[in-house]
Amino acid sequence: MENKNSNLKPSLKGMKRNNFMATYKQIVYQLVFSTKNRERTLLKENREILFKYIWGIIKNNNCHLYRINGVEEHLHVVTSLHPSVALADLIKDIKVASSKKIKEENLFPGFTGWQDGYSAFTYHYNMIYDLIEYVKNQEEHHKKECFIDEYKRLIIEFGIEFDEKYLF
Repeated sequence: MENKNSNLKPSLKGMKRNNFMATYKQIVYQLVFSTKNRERTLLKENREILFKYIWGIIKNNNCHLYRINGVEEHLHVVTSLHPSVALADLIKDIKVASSKKIKEENLFPGFTGWQDGYSAFTYHYNMIYDLIEYVKNQEEHHKKECFIDEYKRLIIEFGIEFDEKYLF
C-alpha cells in the first residue's frame, strides 16, 4: 500500500524544541509633544543640541531613532522601541532629562517645560521613508500648516476620539 502522505513534512513529534521563543516586533512610532502652553521657545540655534541629547536618551533605552525634528513649539520623533521599554516610560525619560538639560545649559531661555501629554502614532514599516521625509521637513511644512491644525489633522486621520477642550 502506498503512503499517500509521503510528500508531507516530517512530524515534529519527538523532535527537540527550545523552551523559548525570540521576541520580534516592528512598530514604528511618530511621537509628537509640545512645549508647555505651546510657547515658541525652541529656537533654531540650539535645537541640534537638543536633538542629539534626545537621541542619546533613546539610544540608552535600547531604542532606535529614525528621525527627530521640530519647530519652536513642538517636536516629532520617529522611533521604534526595544521590547522591554514602555512607551510612557520613554516619553517620561525624554521629557524629564531634556528639561533638565535645557534649563541647566540655558539652551532655550524662555523654556518652562514640556506639555503634560503627548501623542504616539504607529505606522506600517513601508511608510517609514515618507514619515522620515515629513519629519525632516518640519520647518517647510509649518509655513503652510500651523501646529494646532497639524495636530488635529493627525488625531482625526488616525481615528482617535478626543475632547477638543483637552486637545490644546
